[in-house]
Amino acid sequence: MSTVADTSEDLTPYLQPGLSVDSAHPAVVAFAREHTAGIDDPREQAVTLYYAVRDGFRYDPYTLDLTPAGFRASTVLERGAGYCVPKAALLAAAARVVGIPSRVGFADVRNHLSSPKLLALMGTDRFVYHGYTELLLDGRWVKATPAFNRSLCEKTHTKPLEFDGREDSLLQPLDVDGRRHMEYLVDHGAYPDVPVDQMKQALFAAYDYLKAAGDQPGQGAADGDGAEAFERDASAPGA
Repeated sequence: MSTVADTSEDLTPYLQPGLSVDSAHPAVVAFAREHTAGIDDPREQAVTLYYAVRDGFRYDPYTLDLTPAGFRASTVLERGAGYCVPKAALLAAAARVVGIPSRVGFADVRNHLSSPKLLALMGTDRFVYHGYTELLLDGRWVKATPAFNRSLCEKTHTKPLEFDGREDSLLQPLDVDGRRHMEYLVDHGAYPDVPVDQMKQALFAAYDYLKAAGDQPGQGAADGDGAEAFERDASAPGA
């Protein structure tokens, strides 16, 4: 649930550039300015940026890059796709550009509707350190989850996750057909920047295929474009 901000808390870490939340990168600055041009209200800015990140960059869990570049907001802009963590970093970075304090949150989730190929690769339906964004709006930290783009949701019979800047935007427990979708298991808290070393340690402990592949496993289960392949696999009959 959204939480009231501590008025005595120093917000500087949530406004300055980080290594992953690289809000000073020229491409991130240009992206944020472009999408918030003419909008003065912080909540409206946040909502606009949420949809720009959610639908402007497809979700790609196959091309998992665990080098420092793979976690950066600017890398999502460069590649045009990303998985939940760098997309959350991009939303956080864009928010900082326009003066909205932001942080990156993490939780372990169970995805009941992942693609068979991804499940086979990972060996589990538990996704550790799923990433989302927290934005400070009207004195409250509000969660926003821009991971799944609209086209992916439409193909997998999942309602696109909306965000109004007032209520938390968290992954739904059921899809549009009433099947179990996402289940939140463990909350790892929120940070000014992506805790890369901590996250990598958890990923390597959870997934054997990452131990074998090293920092940059690349395409994983995908053939060709990772985001396109995941949308195709996740929407295939029997998926």
